[in-house]
Amino acid sequence: MSKNFDPARDGATMDFDGRMSYGDYLHLQQILGAQKPLTNSTDEMLFIIQHQTSELWMKLAIQEIGAACHAIETDHLPEAFKMLTRVARIFEQLNGAWDVLRTMTPSEYTRFREDLGQSSGFQSWQYRAIEYLAGNRNPAMLKPHAHDAEVVAQLEAILSRPSLYDVALMRLARSGFDIGADAGRSDWRQTRSENDAVRDAWRTVYQAPHDHWALYELAEKLVDFEDYFRRWRFNHVTTVERIIGLKRGTGGTSGVAYLRRMLEVVLFPELWTVRTEL
Repeated sequence: MSKNFDPARDGATMDFDGRMSYGDYLHLQQILGAQKPLTNSTDEMLFIIQHQTSELWMKLAIQEIGAACHAIETDHLPEAFKMLTRVARIFEQLNGAWDVLRTMTPSEYTRFREDLGQSSGFQSWQYRAIEYLAGNRNPAMLKPHAHDAEVVAQLEAILSRPSLYDVALMRLARSGFDIGADAGRSDWRQTRSENDAVRDAWRTVYQAPHDHWALYELAEKLVDFEDYFRRWRFNHVTTVERIIGLKRGTGGTSGVAYLRRMLEVVLFPELWTVRTEL
């Protein structure tokens, strides 16, 4: 192709006066103008963009998890499978973002760390929404958002409804499986306790997958999600330790020690414990 090729000759629109352009549709002026470094460090721009893009991916994950819950509740499992596959791929993207951030060294981070004040990823309300949607429900974690009534209302709305795992267990029950104490749950605000009846139900599904194929596939989609979610958490810990060592986090947490405790959280416990019994 000639370097002087004019796309207009091939029918491309070149005049956007009064027409919607790519930048108009995506509101690129607002997005690209949303990075406001407080220092002249180029590494601070990396830090801002990494976190902003992660929040955009989390926004999509929240939408997809919510839609998957609705699809499972209404017995549209194929649609739910597609959404949960997308959520797993979103977390694959989020995992890749840590690789970019890890190019920043401790000495580079110290140039702007104090300017962050008390701001911290610990305060991400969208991350909290994902945990709540998945079933890790700790109402105490509403406190960092108490200053923002709109955010608290959104998180409370999630806590008032069954989680992704809750709706999956109710689908088990509708298929004739005994789910024990989970059948009588009505307080969705609290994280559920591991349940032997649920583990036994999943064991039946896994022992005869062709007899329970939809539930078998649902179980594996949930495991995929948690698999990628765990990798994201692990990469977070590794990145933080690589950059700040064992210092306290800017938000006041114990930093790496706090993040390591979060690695112990299991979203869908019976789907992991059942593997030992198969």
